[in-house]
Amino acid sequence: MKTTSDDPEPLAEAPPLEVREAQEQRLLKAWKAPTSWRYWSAVNNTEVGLWYTVATLCFFLFGGVLALLMRVQLAVPGNTFLTADQYNQVFTMHGSVMMFLFAVPIFEAFSILVLPQMLGARDLPFPRLSAYGFYSFVIGGVFVCGSIFFDAAPKGGWFMYPPLSSSYQPGIGADIWLLGLSFIEIASIAAAIELIVGVLKCRPPGMRINLIPLYSWYILVVAGMILFAFPPLITGDILLEMERAFDWPFFDPARGGDPLLWQHLFWIFGHPEVYIVFLPSVALMAMIVPTFAKTPIVGYSWVVLSAVGTGFLSFGLWVHHMFTTGLPGISIGIFSAASQAVAIPTGIQIFCFLATLVVGRVTKSVCLLFVFAGLATFILGGLTGVMVAVAPFDFQAHDTYFIVGHLHYVLIGGTIFPIMAAFYYFFPLFKGKKLSERIGTVVFWLVFVGFNVGFFPMHISGLLGMPRRVFTYPADLGFDTLNLISTIGAFILASGFVLFVFDVLRPRKNQPLSKRNPWNAGTLEWLAEMPDKPWGVRSIPEIDSRYPLWDQPNFMRDVDEGRFYLPDAEEEMRETLVTSVIDARPIQCLRVAGPTFLPMIAAIFTGGFFIFATYHWWIPAIISAVFAIATILTWAWTGTAIIPEKETKDVGLGLSLPLYVSGPDAVGWWAMFITMTADITAFVSLIFGYFFYWTIHEDFPPENSTGPGVFWPVSGMCLLLVSYGLTLLSRRWNSLNNSTGYYAALTSASILSIVGATCLLAGPWSTNMDPTAHVYPAIVWVLVGWTALHVALGVIMQWYCLARRAAGKMTARYDADIVNVSLYWNFLALTIVMTVGVIAGFPLVA
Repeated sequence: MKTTSDDPEPLAEAPPLEVREAQEQRLLKAWKAPTSWRYWSAVNNTEVGLWYTVATLCFFLFGGVLALLMRVQLAVPGNTFLTADQYNQVFTMHGSVMMFLFAVPIFEAFSILVLPQMLGARDLPFPRLSAYGFYSFVIGGVFVCGSIFFDAAPKGGWFMYPPLSSSYQPGIGADIWLLGLSFIEIASIAAAIELIVGVLKCRPPGMRINLIPLYSWYILVVAGMILFAFPPLITGDILLEMERAFDWPFFDPARGGDPLLWQHLFWIFGHPEVYIVFLPSVALMAMIVPTFAKTPIVGYSWVVLSAVGTGFLSFGLWVHHMFTTGLPGISIGIFSAASQAVAIPTGIQIFCFLATLVVGRVTKSVCLLFVFAGLATFILGGLTGVMVAVAPFDFQAHDTYFIVGHLHYVLIGGTIFPIMAAFYYFFPLFKGKKLSERIGTVVFWLVFVGFNVGFFPMHISGLLGMPRRVFTYPADLGFDTLNLISTIGAFILASGFVLFVFDVLRPRKNQPLSKRNPWNAGTLEWLAEMPDKPWGVRSIPEIDSRYPLWDQPNFMRDVDEGRFYLPDAEEEMRETLVTSVIDARPIQCLRVAGPTFLPMIAAIFTGGFFIFATYHWWIPAIISAVFAIATILTWAWTGTAIIPEKETKDVGLGLSLPLYVSGPDAVGWWAMFITMTADITAFVSLIFGYFFYWTIHEDFPPENSTGPGVFWPVSGMCLLLVSYGLTLLSRRWNSLNNSTGYYAALTSASILSIVGATCLLAGPWSTNMDPTAHVYPAIVWVLVGWTALHVALGVIMQWYCLARRAAGKMTARYDADIVNVSLYWNFLALTIVMTVGVIAGFPLVA
């Protein structure tokens, strides 16, 4: 039987109608979402993605209400509608909600919902991870947002600069922000892992890397950006929370710390965040514009390269938020140039969209109205962005309302307008019916006019000198009329959103179903029936075009008749194809996990750790963490690396694929690799903190500090590297089916790991390094503690692999568990060497 698809077979003959109906029934049974109270155990992308999207929109509306409260307060001078303390809470929560609970999660939610259909897949590879991310997001979001109703919300701004968020902010508000949003950021990273592996490994056969939809390219870029942008913020959160909870002085200048480190860590996240928010919205426009132009996108390769370039350059811009902090002139010049250079790839993308509209035959739609508004307003926001990238101008406009106007033109113009266009465009895909074009036109004008009336005057008031983050202002400074106009615009904008929500939620019992592919689009998601089935795609197609619905004759009919891959679910199990990264060659029939409450339970216990830690209830926090780990281990034991009942499966078109693979061909290996990439980025951020302190102090490490010494750290490193070698050796012996060698090597490795981690901790402990006395012992303890914690997780993984082999769930042939754990230890070995090199080696040469 054929085992590769280098020379694909001709399409299969369509089976008889009764056979097709039987196939469809088996597919429906396999992919059906649970009902009744078990519905919330669903992990289908169609369900989880919908929940996720609805939750993000609820947070968006909550953030909008907070914005209106601020605008009422600022409508007239000397207003007492809100007190200063209330305004600070509202201001902080508005920015935090919009940035952390809407702007990034909305694209992750929508991608979980629509990406499998765009890729012609049955589902993403880790549906339970998507469910875990959703429940983590909701728990963390409710916890953070709920604080404002108890007068316990954070007050330091969505940027949380210390010392405003440390020594000058008592109470738990800042702790809620730091720990609650860290929990949410973990959910974002989980979603990024799912999306990256989905795009790279779950494409249909023939969809080579240069044929994937532009939306998938953008998601791949943005999810990769999340892996490098969010960990520095998580690192900063950890350091600031440790200062607040344990008095470790990372940001206290009196004890060697520096608040400027927070700004570096925050803006290393914060400026890529702007493009993490913007690029998915551009991706939506990249799907909508060709459809209404009735022509393929102009400059596909240029758009892809520009998206990658934008993502890359975005990590070299963070210091332009810090021009007024007294940095050297050469640094300001370099970052100013980089800030202006990022306009080049952005401009290329916009010109490609405009060229597509020019060469095509454009049809009118509310979708295009929002696209045009998004392009126009983002261009204006981009122009003001270039202005503030020029340091002399930034010195004048910094911390004024000019920046507020610029920020909202970029974020609303570049994000909200395309998202609303996408709602009108994709709504039939999930509800089977269109939104009203007539109501949509009214919504557009209310939103467009309200937006410009609300935010354009802020540029003028900023240039007149109105500072940001003030809860009131005196009369007769020239701000009165401008602020009143902005408030009126905000309420016009809000009325547009209210009408939009009405259009989305209104009953449609008498409205007929939309015709299939109502926009005559060319991409795979529009294979969906009206209403759609839960299986993603009737049969996984062979692709040889970027717009198969336009270019491949009888394509929809062939998919519907089951002429492609996996037209049936004989074992009534959820299955999709795994393909190679570059050329989309089929390499596995992946059995996807089904409904379970384990992701919900794991999210509840994980959230419990962060929530209890907020109140410094350490015992309940530790217990909750233990239960979270136990639940995740149960999830892994029962839902991953399952040994199948047979080696291969006939997936159709004469192709037989294995049901189990390990190593780089497996989605689990990629998930571990991507997770550890994010983890090592967070660790490097800690290393950055260590050397940041070295650059600002003439004596770092301090001359009177004994440091952790050399003996204990080097001894611990040697023992841990031996453990690492034994872990790799156990993988080898497992592949040779040498049970004795496997158990001996892995058991010895776990023992040496525990002893090695103890030696690492003995370094600063034996020399009495007090982390509350100075930042040097504090940063050393953090590096050692980070490494020891990861060693502890590595030991748990070693024990897990021992148990899997003993239970017969891992063999020489079915070895994904030990392969993935070995990959984890590759990264851990690098962490160990870097930690010891910094804490023991660097003081010898500094």
